[in-house]
Amino acid sequence: MRLTLPNCEVRSWKASDATSLTLHANNRKIWINLRDAFPHPYAIRDAKGFIRAALKDRPECLFAIAIRGEAVGGIGFALHRDVERVSAEIGYWLGEEFWGRGVTTAALKAVTDYAIRTHGLTRLYAVPFEWNPASFRVLEKAGYALEGRLRQSAIKDGKVIDQLLYAYCPPAPVKR
Repeated sequence: MRLTLPNCEVRSWKASDATSLTLHANNRKIWINLRDAFPHPYAIRDAKGFIRAALKDRPECLFAIAIRGEAVGGIGFALHRDVERVSAEIGYWLGEEFWGRGVTTAALKAVTDYAIRTHGLTRLYAVPFEWNPASFRVLEKAGYALEGRLRQSAIKDGKVIDQLLYAYCPPAPVKR
């Protein structure tokens, strides 16, 4: 998959992305806002293992955010099954040196549209941690709406915290 945007590219992961992935992912400021499955410190073996898994994943739902050919972040969605098969959870991160440039917002808009078109989804949602207002702004700029607060729903860095529930539903229902 490849989506070319004005300020970045969203594309399939490549084995050769391991070094740049490690460089940008090994940052506590990124780790603190992600699920514990995202390790810290982030080592080359973590990058290689993640990329191997992403390349095997079918359907493909995990993508690199690249600038000038270098993987500097990641974005992906988790499809649901059974009665929630019209929904997916989306998540993203970006290397700190690229923050504040609209890269994540552009990638989120593009992948949201891609997920809806490709998988016939009626809803994508994200649950950023209560201490991450930058992520709230990214979601809002991408057209996601705040739906609620999930009180004491997560534990990160030894603290029980709230998550905020943001969702995007396309304007017109998807025909099935």
